[in-house]
Amino acid sequence: MSNRFGQYAYIDLPLTATETQRVLRNTYWLLALSMIPTVLGAWIGIATGITYALSSSLGTFLFLIGGIGGVYAIEKSKDSIAGVYVLLGFTFYMGLMLSRIIAMVLGFQNGAELVMIAFGGTAGVFFLMAALSSVIKQDLSGMGKWLMVGAIVLMFGSLINLFVASTAGVLVLSVLSIGIFSIFMLFDLNQIIEGGETNYVSATLRIYLDIINVFQSLLELLGILDGESD
Repeated sequence: MSNRFGQYAYIDLPLTATETQRVLRNTYWLLALSMIPTVLGAWIGIATGITYALSSSLGTFLFLIGGIGGVYAIEKSKDSIAGVYVLLGFTFYMGLMLSRIIAMVLGFQNGAELVMIAFGGTAGVFFLMAALSSVIKQDLSGMGKWLMVGAIVLMFGSLINLFVASTAGVLVLSVLSIGIFSIFMLFDLNQIIEGGETNYVSATLRIYLDIINVFQSLLELLGILDGESD
């Protein structure tokens, strides 16, 4: 599960409709651009096997440490053009870390199909949340603390399951993760529309992490439920 902590400090000054639209537009453009280094990182990771050799616990540890460090660096540089480059470097790293689970799923007979289903499902969730955010006319900022509680529960559940190694636990955590981060997507888009988020780099980071968590959880779920051995 990717890191999302420490990202909820909003200013009180409302943006004009034009400024809000500019932040939203720049966020969508940067989000689309961020998928290029993500795919590149995943491809390199699969081609070289650099992350596949990692144990589950070590891979999760590196995933969390790199995620926390990347989020911190982006938030520190988000007000300059350097923030864009740091974000793109972070998305490459995330693609590299995701390559392990992608490679595992591709090991199934129907692996390529499962990856495409997970990709399509994640895209569907994003477009649904984007559509909902455009029609909901109220500020959803009150949901933030409850979503953070859910993220914390998921994090501790994931750490516990590293030692328990329960397939049922992975299933439950994956379903919860899909639900929680889908709502996070709606919440983060709503914050832009309502003027709660004024920086497109920070906004892109949040929505990107939502997307990555949904995609990873869908892959885990599909791999367990529908993976076909050769």
